[in-house]
Formats: sequence, C-alpha cells, structure tokens
Amino acid sequence: MARITPILHHHHHRHDFFLLSPSHLPHIKPVYFKAPFSSFSSFTSTSTSTSLSSSSSCSSSFTNGVAARVSTAEVDYAPAPDFDIHEEIARLQILQSKLSNSNNLKEKLGILERESRVKKFFENSRVLLPSSLSLDDYEQFLLNCLVAAGQEHVLIDNSKFDFVIDSERSSLRNAFYSLAEMIENWDGIGEKRDGFGKKKDGVVKPLKKLLGILRDIEQFYDCIGGIIGYQIKVFELLSSSLSESHNTKWSMHLGESLNYQILDIHVPNVLNLSENTDYASQAALWGIEGLPELGEIYPLGGSGDRLGLIDPDTGECLPAAMLPYCGRTLLEGLIRDLQAREYLYFKMYGKQCITPVAIMTSSAKKNHERITALCEALRWFGRGRSNFNLFEQPLVPAVSAEDGQWLVSKPYTPVCKPGGHGVIWKLAHDKGVFQWFYGHRRKGATVRQVSNVVAASDVTLLSLAGIGLKNNKKLGFASCKRKSGATEGINVLIEKKNIDGNWDYGLSCIEYTEFDKFGITYGHFSQAEFPANTNILYIDLAAAEKIGASDNASCLPGLVLNLKKSITYVDHLGIQHSVSGGRLECTMQNIADNFLNTYSSRQYNVVEDTLDTYIVYNKRERVTSSAKRKRILANKSLRQTPEGSLLDIIRNASDLLSHCDIKLPKIEDNEKYFHSGPPFIILLHPALGPLWEVTRQKFYGGSISKGSELQLEVAELFWRNVELKGSMIVLAKNIMGSTRLNENDEPILHYGHR
Repeated sequence: MARITPILHHHHHRHDFFLLSPSHLPHIKPVYFKAPFSSFSSFTSTSTSTSLSSSSSCSSSFTNGVAARVSTAEVDYAPAPDFDIHEEIARLQILQSKLSNSNNLKEKLGILERESRVKKFFENSRVLLPSSLSLDDYEQFLLNCLVAAGQEHVLIDNSKFDFVIDSERSSLRNAFYSLAEMIENWDGIGEKRDGFGKKKDGVVKPLKKLLGILRDIEQFYDCIGGIIGYQIKVFELLSSSLSESHNTKWSMHLGESLNYQILDIHVPNVLNLSENTDYASQAALWGIEGLPELGEIYPLGGSGDRLGLIDPDTGECLPAAMLPYCGRTLLEGLIRDLQAREYLYFKMYGKQCITPVAIMTSSAKKNHERITALCEALRWFGRGRSNFNLFEQPLVPAVSAEDGQWLVSKPYTPVCKPGGHGVIWKLAHDKGVFQWFYGHRRKGATVRQVSNVVAASDVTLLSLAGIGLKNNKKLGFASCKRKSGATEGINVLIEKKNIDGNWDYGLSCIEYTEFDKFGITYGHFSQAEFPANTNILYIDLAAAEKIGASDNASCLPGLVLNLKKSITYVDHLGIQHSVSGGRLECTMQNIADNFLNTYSSRQYNVVEDTLDTYIVYNKRERVTSSAKRKRILANKSLRQTPEGSLLDIIRNASDLLSHCDIKLPKIEDNEKYFHSGPPFIILLHPALGPLWEVTRQKFYGGSISKGSELQLEVAELFWRNVELKGSMIVLAKNIMGSTRLNENDEPILHYGHR
C-alpha cells in the first residue's frame, strides 16, 4: 500500500565518506551530484549500469587511522523516454476528475494509491521514512498528489546515489565542491549517520516544510484542482509557449475560458486630470469626503530580486519594502502619504479619521517577518494594531521551461517564489480581509504598490478614489503616457461578442509580454497610443469579494506562466544556479476581466461613461515612478531605479514651486545626472498638501539656486520671497499632531494635537 511503504531511504545504496587530508586533494578526481530527475523512469529502474572511466582512480589517505576514499566512477542512467506534454495533461485531467467526484479524503487516497505512477514510486522507492516522522492521512494524500503530478523527484535525495564527473569544471573547483559535500555530511565525532552520512532525523524538518508548501498549494489553488490542477495549468500554459515559441508569457484569457470571441481592442477614452482641472479638483474633493469609507491595500509579497537589497548586519536578502529611501523605508513612505490625506480631512472637517490598511506579505526573504517587525518597531505608525491586517500569500514552486518539472534546490526543497499580486483577491477572501474592512465600515479601497513613490502626488489618488465612490464603480485605473520600450503593460477597451449575440465591453489591461499576441507591436496598433498600466487601482470591496469567493479560476485573474526571466537559486552547497524557468502567477489588475458590461447591440459611440470600470489619466511623473531595480553602472538608464524616481520627485517639487513664482534651475533628462547627481534637492512633507492647490497657498516668490537643498518636514509654512543658496532643513517633532495612549496602551496619533 502506498501509505505504508517507506519513501526516504533504501539500504542497498550506501556510500561512506570521510574528510580527506588536504595533502591528497590535488590527486583526487572530483565528483558532483547529478541534477534531479525529470522523469519517473530515471529512478524506478531496478538495475544500474556502472562503468569506470579509464582515467578514474581511487585516492586514499589515513586520518586518525581511518582510510579516506572517494569513488570517481561515472554512473550511467537509461535515457528518459520522450515526454509528451499533451498525454500528461490528459492523464492528469482524468485523475483530477476522479478526485473532484470523490466524497471524502479516504476515497481520494484510494484513487491516488491505485494510480500507476504512485504505486510504482512507493513500491520501488529507494528511500525510507524515518521512524520519527508520523504522517496522517491528509499528509500522505499531499505526498501522493505530488507523485501523481509527476514531481516525485522532489522526494528523492539524489546526492546519496548519483555521481558524475564534470569535465567542464576546473579540477580545483571540483575539489572544493567535493570537499564541501564531505564536510557537510561529517559530524566530527563519529556519530552514526544514515545513508550518505546524514542523520535519518535530518530529513524530518525539510519534509515537514515541504508538507506545509504542499498544503498551501492544495488549499489555496482548490479553485483549479489543488496540486493536480496546479500542474495541469502549468502544462497547459507551457504547451502554448512551446507551440508558439515567439511568445514567452501566456495567459488563459477570459475569452478562451468563457467561449467568447475577442473581436477587437481599442484605445480607451480616459479622464485627463491635467487637462480637466476643475473636474479633477471636484473628484479629489469627493475622495477627501469619502475617506471614512475607504481602506488601503498594499501588495508587498514580491521578493524584489532586482533591487539586490542586503542586510549589512546579517548578509540576508531584504524585500523591496525595506529599501531605505529619503531617510525612511518605502513602506513608511506609503503610510506617510496616507496620513497626509487624513490630516487634510481633519483640517477640512475637524474629525479624526484612521484608514484601515491591509498588507499582503509573503515568506520570501522573510518578508512577512520583517514587515511585521518594522510595524512593531514603529509602534504601528501611531495608528494602532487593530487598523492593520497583514495576510501572507503562499509561495508556489518554480518550474523548468523545458518540461514543467519543479526546480529543487536540495532534497525535499522545491524552489519557491511568490505567486504574483493577482492572488490578493482570493487570499483576501480566504483570510477574512473583506469582512475585516466591513467591520471598519469601508466600502472601497485604493491599491498601491510599494515601489511607486509618486502615486499620491497631487490629485491622482484622491480623484481616482473619489470617482469610484461617487459613481459606484467597481474598478478604476490610474494611468499615464506609456514610455516607449518600457517593461509595463497598457490599459485597453475590450470589445467582445457573446455566443448569445450580446456584446460585452470593459476596460482591462494587457501585459507587455503579450503585445505580439494582440498585434500591438507590429500590427495595426502602436504601443504609444495606449495609456500605461501602473497597478494603481480603486476597487469596490463587495465586487472584489464576489470574485475572490468564486470556486473557479476567475478568482485568480490573468493566470500566466512567465518564462521571460531566468530562475536563480542556491543549492545546499552554496552553489548558485540560473536556469530557464518560471512560475504560475496571476495579475491583480486583470480582475477587471470580470467586470464587463453587456449590451444587446454593438456600441459605436463612446461607451466608457456607462461602464463599471474607468480610467483617470495624469502626467506620468505624477502617477508612476518606481524604485524597482538597482542601478547598473554599465547601463546608463536610470529608469525604475531609486535614483531615477528621486529625480521625478524633484521634478514634481520643481513643477509645484515654479507655479508659486519661485525661480529654479532647469532639470535635464536623467542621463545628464547619471554620474553627477541631481541639480538640487527639494523634499517636501506631503502634509503640506497633499493637493498642490493647498501647497501653493503656502509658498510665494524667491529662488532656489543650483546645488541647493530644501527639506521641509512640516505641515504648515509661510514662505515669502526666500532666496536659497545652500542648505535649508526644517524639522518638526510633531508634524501633524502628537500621540496619546489608548485603552490598549498603544500610541495613537491625534491630528492637530500639540
């Protein structure tokens, strides 16, 4: 039976290694571990042909009277049969259907144990479960699902059995590689080890962690069939990429899943805030009035690999939210912008308003742990713990671009990454975040990414929220002009004809990796015609919850297999690998695909005003400028770097103050400052506005010379004809108010209290 057959050790494969004397290292032909198996047959064969190469040898020495030996024999394996991805999809779909029709866990276990792949693996496995590890039925079900999905190599410790000579490695590197492995498996005191020298109980911890990963996948992706359904989706998307190799990112579009025919996409009509300034001001006022009905959502689960942040004390990688930026972390900057809007509400209406903030984290780079620690260290920003809801997104396995197999960094440890910010809607439903917002009497929420440092500039965010609240919209986008060649998507108007003859219209977005598929790059559309997708959203909470609660794939909008970037990971010996691969992820903004409006006939006139979705448009530097990647000296571009986004902050300040009759030096293009730094520095606390119409009432006349610095950490100011040549820094202790302890002894910021 599959449930009782041991899986983690086999007594017929044993190699005892001892630490070598350094004097003998140059004479040893090094060995390294063969890559994890990608097919079932490669490790179920009961016979292995072993041949010794003519140059192989066995070196030995005596250390404390013990002979040290290293075998350099090459091990040959039967080649894996051709992998037919379509047959594998069909096999898994049949299995998934059987599992979905079963009534309980016992029936599911029975179905899996009768699956030929599962039976063969557990009957022929080389390894045994340690006696200290006791699995319940559900844990055994998870392991059976893993094997049935074709990922049994995750459970095999290949390092115990498989050695090949790497002729391409230098002999010195091979020597160190072998030595590192032997040191890792030597306890120095002669304690009995299992198999290749590892303690049998040493597999318990990684196995328990693996079971946790499998549990998260099975439960979170239940809407598509759990572990089995997850792998089906990977194979389906991979099959598309293999059949049309010109594209590297593929999506299961709404039209395909609902039998729609995508008729056309159009350049959408937008509300231009920089041109229609009167309406923009009115919409921003609606946003301020509606602040007590608004929540804030921050998707911070991404790993932020491109920033390359390292903790200087521990050497550990840091998430993007921890980037020090203008004297504070990026997360602190988001809260500061929010408090500035609340302070403006207080000044206008004389009432205290604290906006509840939901933050999606992940375990990548200890993201959840570090974000929580930061909030605690800053006493929850003077807002109270009850006004924050941190919910952790599950990690998903990275897969090979060649055959969809899970990548493994060490035995029982798949390489995992966050599953994209699109999981936020289902996760928020599963974790009760929507109900938490309702408990705070919230109707809608603004969504903002942590790396975008200018999203709250002037009227952009307040107008976006105000229009959504005032007009009962389901989803709103904040957009701007798209930069040619930028790695960002576009907002579009979709027009579809339903199979019943009705027509559907809605605003959505298309990722930049799918432009070719829609004929945008080389077809009858130009990228420049479409506004940029910035991932700044307004969302109606009830509408989002309805989608997140769906029991089908619609709760995971825009499912894609992104194979554009290599997967980099470090194995158990500290060796870094970079392979072609990706992970199943979904896109937050594609929830819009569920908010299409239906009409009985085709619409030839402007339709955007009647849709449940909308777009506000502003100058690019007032909408998006991100600190996403580390500046590379060999690359002269500052786009999406902290330095480039700082220049945009200074540009906004220059634009703001120049309308107050303050003379400032001209700011050139970014390339001008790649080595020299900015021409001047102006950093203004957002509570001076945050609406520029408010800020401009506090400044008039004067000048700021080239090379000067102006930092104002105040909420109120009277500037008249100041001529600045040098550095002027004004710091207030209680900028917007002071804190008082509440009934839980938490410091709460009270606006206007001195």
